[in-house]
Amino acid sequence: MKIFAKAMLTVTLLAGSLTAVAQKDPDVGGAPMYPSKTIVENAVNSPIHKTLVAAVKAAGLVDTLNGTGPFTVFAPTDDAFNKLPAGTVDTLVKPENKDQLTKILTYHVVPGKISSKELAKMIKKGGGTATLKTVEGGTLKATMSGSIITLTDEKGGTATITTADVFQKNGVIHVIDTVLMPS
Repeated sequence: MKIFAKAMLTVTLLAGSLTAVAQKDPDVGGAPMYPSKTIVENAVNSPIHKTLVAAVKAAGLVDTLNGTGPFTVFAPTDDAFNKLPAGTVDTLVKPENKDQLTKILTYHVVPGKISSKELAKMIKKGGGTATLKTVEGGTLKATMSGSIITLTDEKGGTATITTADVFQKNGVIHVIDTVLMPS
């Protein structure tokens, strides 16, 4: 009886670890995201990040975001870009506006791989606010209400993380509902 119980425990533990290995990151816009792919490789498959992918290409940031990293990317959805004044995206993706577009996009990137759990700890440690230094050189303020994490940009605009912890080979993506703007 004891031998049978041990065998069952071993099978259960083995099955449990197989399940854990087989799990994948959350879907984004209905598309699976794979931890074995880079940020760009996953983003191109997301039906809700077409504008972001086009902007990353226009800014010449594909190689950077396919690089080793690690990066934490706060990824605005197409709906987030649609909140901008009419014509803004069309203007930003023009070659003559590449510097401004690059500044905005790199403002959404933080060095390192920061999970939502780590971000929550940083917020708690900071007395309710965490300050994140972006690749662009500016700062984002992160706050939390219940389990909802909100980012505030340097102009006072806010974005909410709608899908957290989409782990990638070279970092993590947190999907956000608003485009953040540097000063």
